[in-house]
Amino acid sequence: MSDVLYFYRQTSAFTYLGPYENFAKNLTDDVKELALLQRRQIIHPVAIINARKGIRADEVELSEIPFDALLFENERFHTAGSIMHELLRRDKNYSLERKTKDKLHLCCREQAILLASILKVKGIPARARSGFAPYISDGTTAFDHWITEWFDEKSGRWILTDADCCEEKIDFDPFDFSRDRFIFGAQAYLGLRKGNFKTEQIRHASNPPTYGIKAALWGMFFDFHSLMNDEIFFWHKPRYLEECNYDLSEQQYKELDDLAELMLEPEKNFHELKKIWDTVPKFRDLAGGFN
Repeated sequence: MSDVLYFYRQTSAFTYLGPYENFAKNLTDDVKELALLQRRQIIHPVAIINARKGIRADEVELSEIPFDALLFENERFHTAGSIMHELLRRDKNYSLERKTKDKLHLCCREQAILLASILKVKGIPARARSGFAPYISDGTTAFDHWITEWFDEKSGRWILTDADCCEEKIDFDPFDFSRDRFIFGAQAYLGLRKGNFKTEQIRHASNPPTYGIKAALWGMFFDFHSLMNDEIFFWHKPRYLEECNYDLSEQQYKELDDLAELMLEPEKNFHELKKIWDTVPKFRDLAGGFN
């Protein structure tokens, strides 16, 4: 277990904070306070979209958002280092009182990797996780979502924290919630394969929306890469799946089934997952973005 915890203390190209490591290290050690503080630095683009439609308009003061600000700023700031740099450039006071005009417009992935990066510099094993969350919809459809998972050495367990939804009205503790509240990518994929989920229950918020196996595979590969400390951006998809347009043979499905089964218990199967990562290039080779 010690080598697994050591691995998740290491940073990636996406979670490396560089010159901001000392700043992050000196932030509060209370994870609940840390996640809430982080949430106040960021506006989710969906909140802005909803406000423009008059939905929950009281949550975002649109007049305070610069007219030339990008809606999805994660397309410019998709690493923890760039996020922290831009936040402190706009306002050096990283506080609960950050003004709307100085907030970044970022999604759940960026919340997940930023929290993981801060925990890592504090010496806490942490990783972003990708999957689907029924609690951000009406409960009948699980939307794609990212959270942070970190290891609490006092209790000897991995804890799930959702910094993106920590101020939402949900019926559980977003700072430490049970695993049955979240559908990890591999669970979504296997659930569809075994008939435990219907196609319309697993949704990725692409444009247009993507449902079912294709959406589940995206979530599963985002999660596999995250488990290997490679928190890829949503532009990036496995090249071999994109090239065959997800029209897979039964042998290819079996290969994915085996990977997904291992991902259900990432600590127990860590070395097997790492071996696959190191020896099966098609699972790492990505299309999209600059690839």
